[in-house]
Amino acid sequence: MNRIVIFAYGIVSYAVGMASLLYGAGWLGNIGVPRSIDSARDGGLGVALLLNLALLALFVVQHSVMARPAFKRWWTRIIPPAAERSTYVLLSGLALGLLMWLWQPMGGVVWSVESTAGAAVLYGLYGLGWTILVASTFMLNHFDLFGLRQVWLALRGRPYTRLEFATPALYRVVRHPIYVGWITLMWATPTMTVAHLVFALASTTYILVAMRIEERDLVAEHGRRYTDYRDRVPALVPFGGRRAVADGARRAA
Repeated sequence: MNRIVIFAYGIVSYAVGMASLLYGAGWLGNIGVPRSIDSARDGGLGVALLLNLALLALFVVQHSVMARPAFKRWWTRIIPPAAERSTYVLLSGLALGLLMWLWQPMGGVVWSVESTAGAAVLYGLYGLGWTILVASTFMLNHFDLFGLRQVWLALRGRPYTRLEFATPALYRVVRHPIYVGWITLMWATPTMTVAHLVFALASTTYILVAMRIEERDLVAEHGRRYTDYRDRVPALVPFGGRRAVADGARRAA
């Protein structure tokens, strides 16, 4: 594939991925979109639940399988290695877009915060979740994570070099700040509908499972450096997890 074509493909893929995330911010927060996750139900509950679970399963399979090293090794025999990450970003954006397009509102309110102050706090946490998520990508390398660095290097005829293992900023507090952002923004809502609850529960479950699989891959790639990091820094909750247990054991000794 021509280097210019690969670069253009990477730009388009990035645009699709960013557009899906931007629309997702409005879709989850009921902000400025014609139909959101919390829209009124217009069909049967059972059919809506089955379709929504199928859409979530499709997103999970795409998002998880394509991120595995074994799949990447096979996939890059078919497509140029420089386009691998861009393809992942493109298909993730399309899968998320399809989910939002076909998602069926399910009606019912699990909780509703009526006070202005309470709603403002929850909207603030929603914004904080997105801020943590986006900022965390830049703390590592946003352009590598979304495939732009790969296609830029290919355009210049330079070989791709993997990023060194690093733990900047929030990564010194928790191992997975991107997941912290996702979980925060999914649950921080003044009105929790049944559809929103299904989405939040399924997504949180996926994150907890994916986190274990991802860490297995990271241990395989970085070895002792990552296991030491994992033992020092908690996964999602600051000042908790393995580090708190280790500190308690030292104090007891």
